[in-house]
Amino acid sequence: MHQKNLWQETSKEKIAFGNLKKSITTDLVVIGGGFTGCSAALFAAKSGLSVTLIDQKIGYGGSGRNVGLVNAGLWMPPEKVESILGLDAGSKLNNALASAPDLVFSLIDSNQINCSANRSGTLHCAHSEKGLKDLRLRFKQLSERGADLELLDKKQTQQRIGSSKFFGSLFNKKAGVINPLDYCFGLARAAKSNGVNIYESTLANSIQSINNDWLVNTPEGSIKAKMLLVATNAYQKPIKGLNPSKYTSVQYFQVATKSLSLDQVKSVLPNGEGCWDTASVMSSFRLDADNRLIIGGIGNLDHSVSKIHTNWAIRKVEKLFPHLKNITIDFSWHGRIAMTGDHIPKILRLGNNAYSVFGYSGRGIGPGTYFGKAVSEFLISGNKDSLPVNPVDYYQEPFSKIKGNFIEMGATASHLL
Repeated sequence: MHQKNLWQETSKEKIAFGNLKKSITTDLVVIGGGFTGCSAALFAAKSGLSVTLIDQKIGYGGSGRNVGLVNAGLWMPPEKVESILGLDAGSKLNNALASAPDLVFSLIDSNQINCSANRSGTLHCAHSEKGLKDLRLRFKQLSERGADLELLDKKQTQQRIGSSKFFGSLFNKKAGVINPLDYCFGLARAAKSNGVNIYESTLANSIQSINNDWLVNTPEGSIKAKMLLVATNAYQKPIKGLNPSKYTSVQYFQVATKSLSLDQVKSVLPNGEGCWDTASVMSSFRLDADNRLIIGGIGNLDHSVSKIHTNWAIRKVEKLFPHLKNITIDFSWHGRIAMTGDHIPKILRLGNNAYSVFGYSGRGIGPGTYFGKAVSEFLISGNKDSLPVNPVDYYQEPFSKIKGNFIEMGATASHLL
């Protein structure tokens, strides 16, 4: 199946920027035009800094290939986060990311971002009795920390989804769905309107530290800055003077059907929630603004047996919604996830007033937006209290290529069944 990205094909936020052809000086240079980079640039500019952002194309990476679920927190239950980071640091990160959907939707509203936002909630769906037990544990932990959630039984879940295949679900009414590429475009537009210089078709060739300033060289220009943020996540290209970020690269693919008819859509997610399940090889499903059903799962569409993944997605549609059997698939695409060993995002110190942020492990919209805002505030104030996690001077991800290959093989094997 020829790959075609639904978000690119249906984008409503139309933006384009020229490439850098001169040498400029700025307070902050941001490399990477995804959720993190655009958020950081926007908030830094609103605080009075001069900001320059460069990328090959805004939203080209994971931000433009995302599922589009605006969720709170990380994939892990909050107690797991606290056990990894310690109670105080874990609680700080959990509390910060609990507010991420509010931040995202407030930015959408205040900047009138045309990204098909639907804040009707998300459903974490139990694929088995074991999955339901996990949801009960998450519900208890999250509720104790102030989250406004509902634990739905099998019948209630079926009423919301239109499928009888789940044992229950955890409903987060403050979450929602968006077109993630349009959201990223909207952040860039808002940043531009606040004075950020944005250049596309402009990749960093090299980075140097010179007398407490940073010099970023590009093919046709250069940027001198007091502060530097690298926000390329899983899409960092080689840059002389900068070591590549350490993470395990995991592929996630999606397919989208043709638009459902009015009769069909009455019994498929009638409220428009975004969904994902509790399976080890996770899958997701949702509707877009034109009532296309989007099914996603772990997998790479670029290798020789990638049809296994798309065939699985077609079967998954039929399993969840038998009345959609033989429906046409119009779109398929995939993207890379930067997964860290502990699934905690990293802020890596590169030098004086220079940081790299990466490792959202598949949950990029809320955390990416929040981390971008927080890092920009930290660069301005120097106060680490604004950061959701402490910066580190070194991070190593052992056996990352082997782990990435193992995950792909496992997903391929699972999708054969």
